[in-house]
Amino acid sequence: MPIKFGIEFVPATTIDGLVGSIVQAENVGFDYVWITDHYANRCVYIALTVAALNTKRVKLGTGVTNPFHVHPAWTASAIATLNEVSNGRAVLGIGPGDRSTLAQIGINLEKPLTVVKEAVEVIRRLWTGETLNFTGDTFRLANAKLNFKPSTSIPIYIGAQGPKMLELAGAIGDGVLINASHPKDFEYAIKYIKEGATRAGRRIEDVDVAAYAALSVDEVSTKARETAKTVVAFIIAGSPDSVLERHGIKKEEVETIRGALAKGDIPGASKAVSDASLDAFSISGTPEECISKIEQLLKIGVTQFVAGSPLGPKKKAAIDIIGKKIIAAFK
Repeated sequence: MPIKFGIEFVPATTIDGLVGSIVQAENVGFDYVWITDHYANRCVYIALTVAALNTKRVKLGTGVTNPFHVHPAWTASAIATLNEVSNGRAVLGIGPGDRSTLAQIGINLEKPLTVVKEAVEVIRRLWTGETLNFTGDTFRLANAKLNFKPSTSIPIYIGAQGPKMLELAGAIGDGVLINASHPKDFEYAIKYIKEGATRAGRRIEDVDVAAYAALSVDEVSTKARETAKTVVAFIIAGSPDSVLERHGIKKEEVETIRGALAKGDIPGASKAVSDASLDAFSISGTPEECISKIEQLLKIGVTQFVAGSPLGPKKKAAIDIIGKKIIAAFK
């Protein structure tokens, strides 16, 4: 089965500009469009709806929403509505959310595994048309029911990084979105996805394993890699020590990057990013270099490659390159 290709968009620009990029992505061959969900950006559901009205083929989903700031009953309704508007092209990406962003709006990220598991159950049961009475550790619903239900099955992808969330994705997810770019991270992740799938009586083949990777491509390798540095700096700053140790990232580099970002010195943080860190936390370079790195992920078991920020020095040109050279190389 050929690999599927997705692309991430952050709705930080105007909706018109965002949708223009989404239409371009569909035209060059992407299969999925994932739009991030943060309160500070444009509303993900309005963006997805406008995208649905301006596209015909590409699947559209949240990449990812979370059940801490949006109740799963509301999410069930929103995604089912998107599925109707898009003629069956909706997908749901859901995960525990970003701790620092949730803290900004007074929400503590507690019991993420339980919250995500219960949310997925609630959403799926509401989609069946069930009148739901549900008493969980986090969510309680009494005689809750949607007045409509999806006409087609809607896949649920779970955003996961830690062992327990990866196991949960293997057990209950139609897919899993993994924020990583390096084969070592996917060797680690797929082991836990398999364990979760096996315990649930499923096969790893039942789960679409998506590499949600930082990608930067350009015909000039140095330009692509330089563009990736800012994104990689933020990845390093937010990575747990276990991940940094897995890739042998030096403590001095990490401390310099974190210190610069704490002061708002983004150029200083970017400058501190080493070539080793670029290789660990991004897929960046010429189309040929990127193709080689994606091929390594396929051998490990990745079944969808999601092109995440920054894409390249010039976004529009990068989307064209990905379609005409990278996607074309696999299809």
